[in-house]
Amino acid sequence: MPVAFSGVLALATAGFQVAWIREPAQELSGYLGLWIGAAVISAVAAGAEMVIRVRNSASPWTREITWLAVEQFIPCLVAGGLLTFVLIRFAPEALWMLPGLWQILFSLGVFASCRLLPRATFGVAVFYLATGLACLALAHGEYALSPWAMGLPFGIGQLLAAAVLYRTLECRDA
Repeated sequence: MPVAFSGVLALATAGFQVAWIREPAQELSGYLGLWIGAAVISAVAAGAEMVIRVRNSASPWTREITWLAVEQFIPCLVAGGLLTFVLIRFAPEALWMLPGLWQILFSLGVFASCRLLPRATFGVAVFYLATGLACLALAHGEYALSPWAMGLPFGIGQLLAAAVLYRTLECRDA
């Protein structure tokens, strides 16, 4: 559920950006606040669900695998935060690249966690890598910081990840 929630949140956030941030390149603090806020909300929802699931699990193996997957994923989040800080502080002219870079870093986190997740998760990682590269290639100039450069990849990617997790984990337990 939290993965699907983050996908819907990404699409909703893109809609909010369309309505409230007309010129994201001129309103960088609003743009960054909106998307970083969405990421924080998604992370809190996912973290809360994982804590609940781990606490309710009778299996120490499930707990160990869950924390190992989180540990594999955290470096991409830290790198994304630090990269954002460095670009804001030292290279604001390169901020147009953030949507693509965030997707590429996210793909690396998914790739790192793949061995602990269902096999089809690899396709989700490939999807994020491809969309990140496409954003770097296409989402510049007048398309820089487009709401859809973030909303569509993260919306579709998270809904795809939720479908993979549901199909392989939840259906198996039912």
